[in-house]
Amino acid sequence: MAYEFTVGGRISRPVAEVFEAVVDPAQLSSYFTTGGAVGRLETGATVTWDFHDFPGAFPVRVVEVIPNQKIVLRWDASPDDDLAGNYETTVTMTFEALEDDRTLVRIHEAGWRDNEAGQKASYGNCEGWTGMLCAMRVWLEHGINLRDGFYK
Repeated sequence: MAYEFTVGGRISRPVAEVFEAVVDPAQLSSYFTTGGAVGRLETGATVTWDFHDFPGAFPVRVVEVIPNQKIVLRWDASPDDDLAGNYETTVTMTFEALEDDRTLVRIHEAGWRDNEAGQKASYGNCEGWTGMLCAMRVWLEHGINLRDGFYK
């Protein structure tokens, strides 16, 4: 069984505002990528995300962007000892407008190998995406950066 997970939460802002907070590198850098994001999330682009807790910019390949609905990304999985070499996981973010002008965001990541390293990496990323959703909610609803100073 390959490892995968889905996390989700509701943000009290319209879907267009929540979606823009993910695709805009300046906004993403304000609450999530503690070392900064470079490049707007657009289909076919490769952008970079940098985190103080994992220094060094990560290339993020943008597979698909449907405005205010879906973002699909691919990025390198943590290295392991598998002879097959490096591989990628796929992140799918969906955005659903709710009746009360809130937005339901779901983040699904899949594709880790069925080994101990894949399990550990999937758990770590599940933690990271959950933190991203919490940080995005507090940023959009209250203008507070939860991650500021958290990792350094």
